[in-house]
Amino acid sequence: MIRAREVSIIRAGRSLVDHVNLDLKPGCFTIVLGPNGAGKSTLLKTMAGELSADRGQILYDDLDVRKCSAADLAQRRAVLPQSMALAFPFTALEVVRMGAIAYGSLKPTEDARRALARVDLKGFEGRAYQALSGGEQQRVQFARVLAQVPEPVDGGRPKALFLDEPTASLDLGHQISVLEIARDFVARGGAAMAILHDLNLACEFADHLVVMHRGRVVSEGTPAETITDEVISSVYGIRGAVGRVPQSPMPYVLPQARI
Repeated sequence: MIRAREVSIIRAGRSLVDHVNLDLKPGCFTIVLGPNGAGKSTLLKTMAGELSADRGQILYDDLDVRKCSAADLAQRRAVLPQSMALAFPFTALEVVRMGAIAYGSLKPTEDARRALARVDLKGFEGRAYQALSGGEQQRVQFARVLAQVPEPVDGGRPKALFLDEPTASLDLGHQISVLEIARDFVARGGAAMAILHDLNLACEFADHLVVMHRGRVVSEGTPAETITDEVISSVYGIRGAVGRVPQSPMPYVLPQARI
C-alpha cells in the first residue's frame, strides 16, 4: 500500500533518515521505536508526504507520493503531529470539522461531533482549543484525524493513519483508548504507523515493530522478535531486562541502570 524504498533525508550534511525500506500494509499496525533523534518523526513525515525524500522514493500503491496533490493525499491518509499550535481562537468542534471537510463530508458538523465522542470529548464542542489541557488538545487533534478518514477502506482503497507520539500528553486510560482505536482501524482493513516511546505499550499493540537508531532501521519484526536485551542495550544504552508475559510471547521491559 505505502512503501519507502531506499529513502534518505539529509540536512546540513547529516543523514536524518539513512536508506530506509519500510512497507505499511492494510491490516497491520506498525509502531516505530527509538531514542530521541533517531529519525522516527522525519521518516513518518516523509511517508505521509509532508517531506520530500532527498534519495529514494515513497510509493502510494505504485504512484510516487511527489505526484500526489495535497487534496489527493488528504483523501488517502491523515496525520497526527507531535504538537500543533493554532493562531486563531477555534473551538474544538471547528478544529475537528477541518478534518471532516478535508474528507469531503456532506455533514461535517455531525461527523465532527461523532469523532469528538469517540475520543471521550463529548460536550467539549464549544470549548476554546487554546483553553484545553495538553492532553485534551491532543485528543481533539486525534478526533480531527478520525474525521478525515472516518472509514479505513473507502471505495475499495485502504486508508492510512500516521500518528506521531499520539500518547505523549495522555493519561494511561486515554493512551490505551487511542491505541485501541488505531487497532480497530487496522482490523477493519486500514493501515497505521505510530511513533511511541513506551516500549511496553508498543509491544502490546504492534503487529510490526521497527526500531530506529541514527537514521537507520536496526531491527524489525514482531515484538517477540524485535525487543531483546541486545537491541535495548545497543539502541538505548541501558540494561534492558526483557522478560516474557507468562503463557504469552509478548515481551515487557524493566529498564535498569544506564550502562
